[in-house]
Amino acid sequence: MTVIQQVSVDRMKIIMFLPLLLLVCSFSADETETAGQQPCPQDIHAVLRELTASLAVQNERITVLQRENQELATKVESQKTEIDQLKQQLQVKQVAFSASLLDQGEGDTGPFDDHTTLIFKHVITNIGNAYNKNTGIFTAPVRGAYHFDLTIVGHGNIVAGAFLLRNGEQISITYENPTSGTVSASNGVSLLLEVGDQVFVRLLASARIFDSQSHHNTFSGHLIFTM
Repeated sequence: MTVIQQVSVDRMKIIMFLPLLLLVCSFSADETETAGQQPCPQDIHAVLRELTASLAVQNERITVLQRENQELATKVESQKTEIDQLKQQLQVKQVAFSASLLDQGEGDTGPFDDHTTLIFKHVITNIGNAYNKNTGIFTAPVRGAYHFDLTIVGHGNIVAGAFLLRNGEQISITYENPTSGTVSASNGVSLLLEVGDQVFVRLLASARIFDSQSHHNTFSGHLIFTM
């Protein structure tokens, strides 16, 4: 039983006891009037005054407890809101993705006359949903340091190469110039990104890469820490 409930019970007992005292006083008055004595003894009046005072105190206590209870409820609600916000911040800080070029089948991509944005369609991991498999673009959800890796595979006597770009600015190149057979190249870079910055990969003009269900060509990245 809560404190407020206990106080309410005590007040109810007092309220129920008052009519009984009044009834006793009434009977006492009838009997004393018949006997020619003074009605309603003074001790009953004293008890009534004490009960009335006690009832007032109980009412005051209930008012105070209700106010404290409301303040506590407000604090609890505020703490719940803070916890929800912390959970959201934690989710935002969990950012990592990895994707390969082809979602199905195998074959060459390129060569093209111009630099062409590569869309890595087979998503392996996308924690935080910051990578868009429809555009091939990673968008930073928070300001922080990120690390990105790019691996490409080529074959024959055609250059295999791709740029890593941030907001359209070339950051690094992954490149291999085979004369025969199959070759691979990898590169990695750490970047400071602002919220909304975009990172993506473009195939060099006249370059060609090969992919299959072995997922040779991958684009990966993750948040190192926020800033």
